[in-house]
Amino acid sequence: MDEHLLSLIVPAFNEERTIEAVLDRVFEFLPDVHEVIVIDDASVDRTTEVSHAYTLRDPRVKLFRHKTNLGKTAALQTGFAACTGTIVVVQDADLEYNPREISDLIAPIKEGAADVCLGSRFMVRRAGRVLYFRHFLANKFLTFVNNLCTDLNLTDVETGYKASRAEIAKNMIIESSGFGFEIEFVAKCQKIGARIYEVPISYYGRTYEEGKKIGLRDGLDALWYLIKFNILTGLKQSFRPEFLELKAYPKRFG
Repeated sequence: MDEHLLSLIVPAFNEERTIEAVLDRVFEFLPDVHEVIVIDDASVDRTTEVSHAYTLRDPRVKLFRHKTNLGKTAALQTGFAACTGTIVVVQDADLEYNPREISDLIAPIKEGAADVCLGSRFMVRRAGRVLYFRHFLANKFLTFVNNLCTDLNLTDVETGYKASRAEIAKNMIIESSGFGFEIEFVAKCQKIGARIYEVPISYYGRTYEEGKKIGLRDGLDALWYLIKFNILTGLKQSFRPEFLELKAYPKRFG
């Protein structure tokens, strides 16, 4: 019997067109998933209604709703606090990432080899929609700067597909906003010496006309977060004291 309980965190803002399809695919490819936590970040479309209807069909779907739009990172904080599984995965609600690949994403954690797994869109080229060259260049630049700061050899720091042991996500002190979680998460995982793996994934990107939300400001914020969380933020500011006292990740505590 599998001792691992998988919790999926699904932040959603105005995703009425795709949220049901995402949940359908989750249960198609992960029939034994422990729970799926949808955080509706004050959507103004029918995201809430569609998600609520799904909770009535399957009690493993749990819906939380922010009264005001707080951004993706705040939605993830709500989800991490509420999850009860042993492995947590961030699943976007827009179908840019396909839930059928989650089994591969979490495999190194389930096997005991990894504490954190990131889905890389560039490690090995799988299916990937051809879109904005400027986004590709920005990601490569941010990944390069991140690797300089962390001494890691990541290929895709801005990936939206992240998996970790639940205690890491639940005890991380998250300070960023908007899409800043990508940078913050890697920086703080590195500080505790978490074993980080990358797994190749497909990427079904959207155009801005189709609902893509990330913009130039997010890229500029990412540069600041690289400095803030890698250089200006220490270990004690990165995780809750009771977690650090456990010394569960001895590389950085010994």
